Amino acid sequence: MIRLGEPVFVDTGAWIGLAVSSDPDHAEALRVWTALIDRGAKPCTSAAVVLETFTYLQRNTRPDVALAWLDALEAIPRLLVFDVKKAHVDEARSWLARRDLHRLSAVDAVSFVLMKEHRVTLAFAFDSHFGQAGFRIAG
Repeated sequence: MIRLGEPVFVDTGAWIGLAVSSDPDHAEALRVWTALIDRGAKPCTSAAVVLETFTYLQRNTRPDVALAWLDALEAIPRLLVFDVKKAHVDEARSWLARRDLHRLSAVDAVSFVLMKEHRVTLAFAFDSHFGQAGFRIAG
């Protein structure tokens, strides 16, 4: 259960689910997003997730979809986008070295570092790695 005003880290899969109506997770993404916003969640993400999502949308949809999504981020009230620094990438190596997180992406590993740093325990993600890493999953 989400606490009123709780920060929630939005991962690439969730952004894609929200942006692409033909995505298999689209209906669930809309349901979860609406519930989060209704509960006053404070969405956050990272510059790395923004770049990863934009690249996915640009390559797998039309370029105007990717640009429209990027513009739509500006309209999300209270959205925080965490910067990624070299120290975050260095710290992510410990996540990447874990054998229990099979095929963990570098972006997810950096996301975990940022979530810990900013004390975010809830993730809006369709990726099992967030749960395996000890974070709560919205939905």
